[in-house]
Amino acid sequence: MEIILYSGQDCCLCDQAEALLNEVDPKANIKVKKIDVKSSTELYHLYGARIPVLFNPSSQQELPWPFDSSTLREFIL
Repeated sequence: MEIILYSGQDCCLCDQAEALLNEVDPKANIKVKKIDVKSSTELYHLYGARIPVLFNPSSQQELPWPFDSSTLREFIL
């Protein structure tokens, strides 16, 4: 399963979200693709004020910040 982490540079909330993602059980086989919202004008307008945001391409669902480890597990599994 691939999860997209929309984030930005020097974003402490994004760092916290990434740390939570790193705590997910490796057996879950989650690939995280980190995308800087400033890489595209469209992404910046969609997510710039809301980062970090997780996006599941297979379900088309988003998980906006704030989230904790239990909410993250529910979103992923």
